[in-house]
Parts: sequence; structure tokens; C-alpha cells
Amino acid sequence: MQQYQPYLNPHQTRSREPDTYENLLGDALERCFAAGIHDLDGICARLNQDCVPSPAAQTWTPALLQQELKRLSA
Repeated sequence: MQQYQPYLNPHQTRSREPDTYENLLGDALERCFAAGIHDLDGICARLNQDCVPSPAAQTWTPALLQQELKRLSA
């Protein structure tokens, strides 16, 4: 018999539902992936083009997107 560690998706352990901002950003990222955009520069360009709000109304950059995704996943 083979033993394995069960996989737990981090979102399954959330103590609350995503807020409006998290849903908006998640939906925008899903649209990017659906359009075949997978690189950070392309994703940031699409987020800016679609006027997806960012922290402090900054222009989306790869560094800002990585920082925001890290913050939201904590």
C-alpha cells in the first residue's frame, strides 16, 4: 500500500469568501488566461488596458502584480 500526503488547495482553508476586489482581480486574470495571455508583461498590459484597479491606483507592473498576488495569498 502506497501512502501519500493529501493535497490541500490553499483556497479551501480560507476563513472567509473573497472580497469584491479579489473577485474582480481573479476574474480579470481568468480573462487573460482565456485569451492566451500567460506572461507577466502581457497580463499587466491587459490589466491596465481593462482599467482593473490596482493598489493606490498604480499602473500594473510585473513586480506590483507579484507583490499583490503574494499579499492576497497570505
